[in-house]
Amino acid sequence: MLLAAAERLEPLDTELAHQTYLRAFSAAMYAGRFAGATDLAEVAAAAPRITPDRASRGDMLLAGMASMVRDGYPAALPIVRRALRAYRTEEISVSEGLRSLWVAGVAAADVWDDESFDALTARFVATARDAGALSELLFAINARVIMLMFAGEHGAAASVIDEARAVREAIGSERPLYEIIVSGAWQGRVEHTLPLIQATLSEVMARGEGIGTTVTQWANALLFNSLGRYEDALGPARAAGEYPSELAAANWGLVELIESATGCGATDLAADALKQLSEMTQASGTDWALGVEARSRALLSEGGAAEPLYREAIERLGRTRLRAELARSRLLYGEWLRREGRRLDAREQLRAAHTFFTAMRAEGFGERARRALQATGERAHTYTVETRDELTAQEAQIARLAARQQTNAAIGAQLLISPRTVEWHLRKVFTKLGITSRRELPEALPDTVPETRPSRRTGRGDR
Repeated sequence: MLLAAAERLEPLDTELAHQTYLRAFSAAMYAGRFAGATDLAEVAAAAPRITPDRASRGDMLLAGMASMVRDGYPAALPIVRRALRAYRTEEISVSEGLRSLWVAGVAAADVWDDESFDALTARFVATARDAGALSELLFAINARVIMLMFAGEHGAAASVIDEARAVREAIGSERPLYEIIVSGAWQGRVEHTLPLIQATLSEVMARGEGIGTTVTQWANALLFNSLGRYEDALGPARAAGEYPSELAAANWGLVELIESATGCGATDLAADALKQLSEMTQASGTDWALGVEARSRALLSEGGAAEPLYREAIERLGRTRLRAELARSRLLYGEWLRREGRRLDAREQLRAAHTFFTAMRAEGFGERARRALQATGERAHTYTVETRDELTAQEAQIARLAARQQTNAAIGAQLLISPRTVEWHLRKVFTKLGITSRRELPEALPDTVPETRPSRRTGRGDR
């Protein structure tokens, strides 16, 4: 319907027609494999070809993404990058932002541009939040959480996940919980995340959401790879990389497929996936793209050929914001060094990976690093509730009150602090306990946290 409307609008209002083509492209991108006859290829073929020098931001984005589908990755990169630069650096109206920032964010991820992915997902969240556009805000938060987890910023991700939960309650949304799935997968929380993944897969496939299916399968593969359960990761990784037209998440699916396939000894399957991946990463040329490619190629390399590739991955990813990707590279390199019998060298990499993943609350990857460290002869603490940072007395008070579903304002009134200070303390509590909202507090609070009563000052002499 959107494509038909765009074609009818062309002789009447060129600007509105182009906006409608972009909406049609966005809808086809979201439907992905389930789009039917009017899929991305059909919309891309119908989209007008524009002259970049005279094009608006939206026109450049449309032309670049259409070219990606129609002409291939290398041909489309210059105009996509030009569009992303415009979206990052120029003023954007609320209506334009709500219409196009989701597509721009996906485009940034698809061309492995981590700076644009970060900037545009943050801008989309701010735009939707400031406009009070709550349904769009859920889309924005989904994309933002993916970026934040790649960056290893668990605390910031937990904050926007909590915001998404409040938005869902406010508008009665039944949209899939992608942000919780992605966060849980990075953290290796299999008991909590796997049932949600399974339920979401059934739901999004029934609703015809192709890109959601790919995101969920990618998260499924990531979850099992984080635990070193490569046979369990292999199936969802293959499914995640099966439909390249579903863009960025399909690329990440190939990355998970290479790791799971090599872990299972399916080297031919891994080599095919690497070939597909490198066609994009070589064209992209960013540190994110080439760093992930080097790490993936190292997994398929034998003997001394692997080491310079792991070092390249660490060097390149170290220049990005994607600290979780960097830590994964250190983990894989450390595991390889241990297998090579180089225990001291392995410890350096594994210690760095373990420290980072512990701070990120990534229990799966962290436990892998701990086991590998232990195999080198170095003792590392198991990542459990007991080894997390202890709550301060005030954090314990606030946590107990919040667990009883008291509002920040009510807690602040009892403790004589502002609601904003309560919120600040709760973020610290969530990070220490490895949770994302106050609903999880009753089960997450350690038994050793005392049931305290908040004190109230009754006079100037009381302390």
